[in-house]
Amino acid sequence: MTAPMAKPKKSSKKAAKKPAAKKVAKKPAKKPAKKKPAAMAKKPGPRADFGKPIDGFLAKQPPNLRKIVDVLRDLVMEAAPTAEASLKWGQPFFAVGGEMMVAIGAHKAHVNLILPGPAGTYEDPDGLLVGEGSTGKHAKLTSVDQIPTERVRRWLSTAAKRVGA
Repeated sequence: MTAPMAKPKKSSKKAAKKPAAKKVAKKPAKKPAKKKPAAMAKKPGPRADFGKPIDGFLAKQPPNLRKIVDVLRDLVMEAAPTAEASLKWGQPFFAVGGEMMVAIGAHKAHVNLILPGPAGTYEDPDGLLVGEGSTGKHAKLTSVDQIPTERVRRWLSTAAKRVGA
């Protein structure tokens, strides 16, 4: 006779239960945004001051910057009496025959004399012109006393010649 088989011993440890998976409510998939046809896309309109006379711009400047802007404007008009002044991008631009000669940008603490043209257009042995752009440079001025008048006259003469004034 054969001996009865022994039952395998059960482990005293219970089998580890897997944690129940948390139910996460699925969010509905976002629908791709509909693209508007190019004709319907909103483009910013022109600035309200675009093409306006520069007198309103000048009147808004604080006294210390107004002096600088006035001197620069006088120097521009001396170099190119036929230059037409108007506001573009919120700052005075001076053009001859529709081509930009120079611009004046007033900021909180300084005024920029913006001179267009490729690198090397303007003689600047003292390194007064700054900017890394390939389309022009600017002189940053913080007071009337800081304006290098004779140098600015030469730059403006060059700018006037560029546009045929």
